Amino acid sequence: MGLSADHNNQLRHALAEHWGKTFGKPVVREGLRTRSLCFDAFGIQSSMRKSAPLELDLSYTRAMMSFQLFRPDPRDILIVGLGGGSLSKYCFHKFPSTRVTTVEIDGRVIALREWFAIPPESERFRIVHADAAEYLSDRIGVADVILLDGFDAFGLPASLSSQSFYDACHTALRSEGVLVANLLNNDPRLATHLDRLRRACDGKLFRTMARGEGNTIAIGIKQETVPGWLDLYARAEAITKSMGLDLYRYVKKMERHHRTEPVPGCPSSNTLTVEQDV
Repeated sequence: MGLSADHNNQLRHALAEHWGKTFGKPVVREGLRTRSLCFDAFGIQSSMRKSAPLELDLSYTRAMMSFQLFRPDPRDILIVGLGGGSLSKYCFHKFPSTRVTTVEIDGRVIALREWFAIPPESERFRIVHADAAEYLSDRIGVADVILLDGFDAFGLPASLSSQSFYDACHTALRSEGVLVANLLNNDPRLATHLDRLRRACDGKLFRTMARGEGNTIAIGIKQETVPGWLDLYARAEAITKSMGLDLYRYVKKMERHHRTEPVPGCPSSNTLTVEQDV
């Protein structure tokens, strides 16, 4: 039987007191087909398939690519949290005209970059060793897409889930920008995180789910016009053909959540636009 989020957190704090500074140290774990980054014995922070190091192994990372439904051609992508670099290197290779900046607070994580085939520093690819809350506190219109995936051994830090932080992220977006946040379904503060994100994005917040991993993906848009569902399904199909990434299932889940959590400006109906299961 799995532990609840509260029990998990209590046990993590107990272990932290017992092990001291060594608790939460990022470590690389080798599997038969994968290489993973972990902070403790409770879960995988990042996973890379050895046979396809540039592809997205965990489904939540694929769900976060749903930003393409709203902004398919970003000039600048800002990522909070490096981990094993899955999001960073995927965006770098799949969007050859895009600058990718990743902000990571833990130098020990950055030091493991070569284990995960993370690209070297260049004009288009940069890793910034900094606290993302401080880094974003005074930035205005610097990114077209912001991906939030910053976790530590205890989960989502308070500094990366406050109202002021989400407000700063929205300010850092350019017009027509997209903010995507990875959240955990078993986090007792999930509803609070979603409310704060919704407030920061003026209500324009979509919600989808990663397949089988317990992650909620929140997608906030800084756009005057909200696309309709037929348009979003068509965009998902086009992305599948051009990039081989199936976003169709995530649009379906977005529409289902929209029926109970409507997004201003997005049409609603009593029936789903597409009825088949995903």
